[in-house]
Amino acid sequence: MVCNSYLRSVIIRAGNTGIFTKKRVQLSNIQRRLHAGPELGVNYTWSCEFRRCLKMMVDSGAAAKRGPVADLLPEKDDDGGYVSGGWKSDDRKLSCGYSSFRGKRATMEDFYDIKTSNIDGKAVCMFGVFDGHGGSRAAEYLKEHLFENLLKHPQFLTDTKLAISADLVELAGESYQQTDVDFLNSERDSFRDDGSTASTAVLVGNHLYVANVGDSRTVISKAGKAIALSEDHKPNRTDERKRIENAGGVVMWAGTWRVGGVLAMSRAFGNRMLKQFVVAEPEIQDQGIDEEFELLVLASDGLWDVVPNDDAVALAQTEEEPETAARKLTETAFTRGSADNITCIVVRFHHGNADPAKIPARNLQSDV
Repeated sequence: MVCNSYLRSVIIRAGNTGIFTKKRVQLSNIQRRLHAGPELGVNYTWSCEFRRCLKMMVDSGAAAKRGPVADLLPEKDDDGGYVSGGWKSDDRKLSCGYSSFRGKRATMEDFYDIKTSNIDGKAVCMFGVFDGHGGSRAAEYLKEHLFENLLKHPQFLTDTKLAISADLVELAGESYQQTDVDFLNSERDSFRDDGSTASTAVLVGNHLYVANVGDSRTVISKAGKAIALSEDHKPNRTDERKRIENAGGVVMWAGTWRVGGVLAMSRAFGNRMLKQFVVAEPEIQDQGIDEEFELLVLASDGLWDVVPNDDAVALAQTEEEPETAARKLTETAFTRGSADNITCIVVRFHHGNADPAKIPARNLQSDV
């Protein structure tokens, strides 16, 4: 058994990045990288044992003064079901929770990532949901490499938007598109041709960058209103269809609109056979965080197919704890008939470090 004070000490020494807890927490294999593909027992209980690791990654060649990057996520378990957890920054101005569920699918192809660091005195938080198709390898690769590559970009702090969208001629090439190239190279001797979406939110100080590839989605609640910060990449979207056809591709109806009659999204990582048409170029929106920002919801289409944006925000607002809100959203999607894997991250902003009595406790344990 690990006492709370020791747990807090370990995380603070890792870079003053925050507190990340779960019921029956264990610290094990701290040097070991975890793949956050959430699979626990189908007939789960929220008190199930949870293993947690902390990976430190430092780029000694970067010009910026960068603190260690904390990767605080649960380990993949092979018997399917729910997993959830939560995190809170040390300044208590930001908290997040996640929930992921295999659902009715035989396999789990959703992955997700949450990282925090400090660069030149600026707090950096990164959140990502990766929904695989045709297999889980592409989504797993993004969980392992996408944010690491972004942090290595020499202009990450000075021009975050450029670092995200930089194409292959950019210095160091550490961009979303370069990660796609790296993945395809890593799979060149494989007979697999899987792919993945990526809905990501990068918070640098008080500025938010949302980058999207595919049909996962990010939505914010601002002054009580749900606002989508990404638009799904569907083949029948007018601009996407035009881009695909200009590249020599075709959009066909096969139960739904598909690129080449195969893929039901127009942008993705991976998908080598359709790469000429299905690009990994992200669409990016950026906004300054102000007092009207309440929360952020990132999720795979297993949620958005059955839960509209307004419903998602309204449901999340009913829960003070982001982890509880994320669990409620995944459970609601399943109840409403989602047949897909369901993964959700909820981020709550606590402006002005409000009344401590209204701020959730550090120990983000489940009440269920």
